[in-house]
Amino acid sequence: MTTVEKALDVICLGRVAVDLYGEQVGSRLEDMRTFAKYLGGSSGNVAHGTARQGLKSGMLARVGDEHMGRFVTEELERVGVDTSNIIIDKERLTALVLLGIKDEDTFPLIFYRDNCADKAITPEDINEAYIASAKCLAITGTHLSNPSSREAVITALNYARKHGVRTALDVDYRPVLWGLTSLGDGETRYIESDEVTRQLQEVLGLFDLIVGTEEEFHIAGGSEDSVEALKSVRTFTDATLVCKRGPLGCSVFTDEIGSVLDDGITVKGVRVEVLNVLGAGDAFMSGLLRGYLNDESWEQCCRYANACGALVVSRHGCSPAMPTKEELDYYLQHEHEIPRPDRDGMLNHLHRVTTRELPWSDLCVLAFDHRSQFVEMAQEAGIDVAHIPYLKKLIWQAAQEVAQGSGLKGKAGILCDSTFGMEVLNAATGFGDHVSERWWVGRPIELPGSRPLRLEHGNIGSQLASWPKEQVVKCLMFYHPDDARELQLDQENTLREVYEACCATGNELLVEVILPKDMEAGSAEEADSLYLRAMTRLYNLSIKPDWWKLPPLTKQGWQAVDELIEQRDTHCRGVVLLGLDAPADELKAGFAASAVSKTVRGFAVGRTIFGEPSRQWMRGDLDNQGLVAAVKANYLGLIETWRQRGE
Repeated sequence: MTTVEKALDVICLGRVAVDLYGEQVGSRLEDMRTFAKYLGGSSGNVAHGTARQGLKSGMLARVGDEHMGRFVTEELERVGVDTSNIIIDKERLTALVLLGIKDEDTFPLIFYRDNCADKAITPEDINEAYIASAKCLAITGTHLSNPSSREAVITALNYARKHGVRTALDVDYRPVLWGLTSLGDGETRYIESDEVTRQLQEVLGLFDLIVGTEEEFHIAGGSEDSVEALKSVRTFTDATLVCKRGPLGCSVFTDEIGSVLDDGITVKGVRVEVLNVLGAGDAFMSGLLRGYLNDESWEQCCRYANACGALVVSRHGCSPAMPTKEELDYYLQHEHEIPRPDRDGMLNHLHRVTTRELPWSDLCVLAFDHRSQFVEMAQEAGIDVAHIPYLKKLIWQAAQEVAQGSGLKGKAGILCDSTFGMEVLNAATGFGDHVSERWWVGRPIELPGSRPLRLEHGNIGSQLASWPKEQVVKCLMFYHPDDARELQLDQENTLREVYEACCATGNELLVEVILPKDMEAGSAEEADSLYLRAMTRLYNLSIKPDWWKLPPLTKQGWQAVDELIEQRDTHCRGVVLLGLDAPADELKAGFAASAVSKTVRGFAVGRTIFGEPSRQWMRGDLDNQGLVAAVKANYLGLIETWRQRGE
């Protein structure tokens, strides 16, 4: 018989929602001031978590025809989850959950699921061919709690059995979602119920793998003795049973149940400092499925599962805390050396850089984040600086028109400031019909011309609190490796604060390094050496920018930069070339030299493109249409030069 190649490893069917997580750890939910928005819902988390573990996962659910439904779908797509069978429900809203972290034992949460979209899934929503296309169908138990979704789950399970698709159940027992507690009591994890036990036992025989905590096996087995509960479950199913035991790890039962839990295949967990238990079970399931669907040993499956759970309990949130495959493998190699994953520098760096959402392999960035230069041009032309924001909107218009007509989809970017360009930033952020068509958007924070480095709008932490995550923080530092010690430390401390703030918020960081005018290099080779020393110094301080912005170097200089980045941060996004108002011929030579580099990703050039047209516009020598046309011509010319750099 011919083996059919499966398109998907796992399809997840169950809860998918938006989590609104209180950000003030230690507060009551009543006292929370701000909430972070994450993908949530047990099945949504597992689809997200398995995708991060390298599985080809799909999501089968309903979401509302509104912003939160689109958010859920886009979050899944960003990590590679197949969303082709997410149904848009035009009559219901996407479910919401409010959560908080009071202390290590108290995690208040409220489910907003009255007539929600995912709960309304029907048997007609289940596509038999889609189920057949996967190696495994993973169900969460909450969808067995109401008639409509229960019938849909059983339909999907029957299709899976028909087509030889493995089936997995995460019991996911939430008494409130079975109507056993008050609506506001989402925190209670266990209430005995003969009716829930009966409904679960009716379907246990449809699964090949059943996963739950001891309490979840209590409800499935109808006994508060864990071993007796497992023995009861075994009478209904031949499935492999995986019992989660918190910090003790887990035990796997492939056949008969012994007299104690340790009679199963028991894999001990790694003890970590617990910040948040919410989502740990979904992380456990994600890791377990990685091993299970790659046919690894149960011991290895459980190592993945325990480690995923350990990482998530040490972090804020559920889906964003899920580790990637590379991150998990690193942790498993060093687990006994990392008692506090939330404080381990390398692990946190890996989590940051391996969860980036969009690839940027080639960038053509129009940089018009200049402030003092535009003010000087306005003063020279004798016009009010109030004209500058309008001018920047015209430059943005030119950038869009170029991108539409020159094949820049997924490669276009701008650098723009909030002082004169806030309207442009608002328009460019999230611009594009699809995530893959979004623009790269950078935003400066430095006080123009400052040395030592100072920030234009004060404390970086308070600034980034109001920034969209997709905006890249651009920080220009006039820096020389032989600066006076006091000046050097002052600048480095400021940059370190910026880097740490970006790590906390998830914004990417572009560090632009320019040698001070009074300390410029005497030759191209000396410039290569100085820039390499500056980058090395910042890496030595554990500052690892997502991006570097550097002036053109020699071929030998770029080869040395490649080697440094390879040694210090293989996940660095790369380098974009700056222009410094250089003439086109000079930029062309700089582009050509960079063609040998593996890390130069593009350019971020401004004044060469907009400088002269802007002066003419301010003087009244160009109208709006003429300015747009001139900027477009310069931008297109530079793009063509970039594309031909290796010829």
